[in-house]
Amino acid sequence: MCANSAWAGDVRIPARPFLAAGDILERVESGFDRWFGARANPLRHLGALGFYLFWIIVASGAYLYILFDTSVSGAYPSVQSITFDQPWLGGLIRSIHRYASDAFALVIVVHTVCEFVHGRYGGFRWFTWISGVPLVWLALTSGVVGYWLVWDALAQFSAVATMEWLDALGVFGVSLARNFLTPDSIDDRLFSLFVFLHIGLPLLLLLGMWIHVKRLSQPDTQPARALAWGTLAALVALSIAVPATSAAPADLTRVAAILALDWFYLAPHALMYETSETTLWLIAAGGTLLLALCPLLSHAPRAMTARVDAGNCNGCRRCFADCPYGAISMQPHPDGRIGAELAVVSPELCAGCGICAGACPSSTPFRSVRELVTGIDMLQLPVAVLRARLRDELEQLTAAARIVVFGCVHGADVEALRSVDTGVVLLLCAGQLPPAFVEYALRHGADGVVVAACPEDGCAYRLGARWTRERLLGEREPHLRARAARSAVRMVYCGRRDLRALQQALNGLRAQVPAAKRGNGGVHV
Repeated sequence: MCANSAWAGDVRIPARPFLAAGDILERVESGFDRWFGARANPLRHLGALGFYLFWIIVASGAYLYILFDTSVSGAYPSVQSITFDQPWLGGLIRSIHRYASDAFALVIVVHTVCEFVHGRYGGFRWFTWISGVPLVWLALTSGVVGYWLVWDALAQFSAVATMEWLDALGVFGVSLARNFLTPDSIDDRLFSLFVFLHIGLPLLLLLGMWIHVKRLSQPDTQPARALAWGTLAALVALSIAVPATSAAPADLTRVAAILALDWFYLAPHALMYETSETTLWLIAAGGTLLLALCPLLSHAPRAMTARVDAGNCNGCRRCFADCPYGAISMQPHPDGRIGAELAVVSPELCAGCGICAGACPSSTPFRSVRELVTGIDMLQLPVAVLRARLRDELEQLTAAARIVVFGCVHGADVEALRSVDTGVVLLLCAGQLPPAFVEYALRHGADGVVVAACPEDGCAYRLGARWTRERLLGEREPHLRARAARSAVRMVYCGRRDLRALQQALNGLRAQVPAAKRGNGGVHV
């Protein structure tokens, strides 16, 4: 995902392409975590927030359409009637429709910027990024056409500006803008076309959104209850405080001198008149091309694909269920046993995160076979190498209190914690850690174990931190066995430069080492 990497044994520590911007964004996201909580942090759930706003737009738009007159002469009066004759229903819904549309546009922009800054546009993510580019155009066009339906002075301005912009292409033979020169040039059929576009384009947008998340397993399309209710409350409050209203009726015999633009959707019109139609086309085409070419900016080597060993895969489907990107499918086992299945990895979809290895029941360090081979494993960091590395770390600990830290290469710099009482084992993702390794460390001399994952709901591989938490708490298979000294286990969510939470966890374990050896309480997450 990035151009430069440093080696840490067999694990590459990624360096972000926009390190300074990435650090700033992480601090902002962490600040929002403190205000809203990770589950309700809008910056961590922009995709889900976009889907939620889309459905608010659809629901409110459906009500408005029932009362809307699709004729030229009836469009403006019907909107006015909705707004003022029933202000606490139609007027409120109209305002919610308007502000939810603005929020939808804002979420698209922020989501695009955040994904770019985090470097999530290349490699196995290329399809998701590319499929998102047309959504920008569909959302913008849907919003602009929605303004035309009001058929006020602002709608007239937007329609004429759009047609002048399209005329600059010189491919239509006749001038589209001439259709708006006189009142007689606008008829009900044109308005029927506007309505068709305003309904059809969102349907295409919904299809595009489905394609956009198609390669993701368990996509984040539903915000947490707190985020959903908070967003709706904000929209209602804004709608009450600043109700959406229309400008004067459209009048093709005159041009309005002053208009209040919606800068979320109509800013391109102002830019065109400040520059030229050609300039706006160059900006639009250039911006679209740059977005489409972003995956080519990623020069990181392709992640090594997970490898399945047919002799050790029992077809349990745990890797299939846990893969964040749907890279694993189940097929009949080649040994011909009735009902037996074998996991098969798609190289194109595999992120190389190792979450599948952490889910495999054969990824246990307690196996006494000469060569530890698991049902599914990572070539760049096999489970056998993890076990050997853990053993080495335990042997090098000389202090009375001995702590092992399992860290994610995308998270905090856990290497800085290595000392005489702290051993460090790096993982491709926290989700690569089989829970049995925690028990193995505790049974082979460790007094405590810290698992350092990416920030909650901010995992570099989407689901790694969540699956790790559920496995340690016994809520997901494979889970940490109850007989393990769970009071000696800590899971910490931390960013790349966040060592304070880790230090606190380490200090807490050091202080309770005697109690940890005696007790068997709950995992601290």
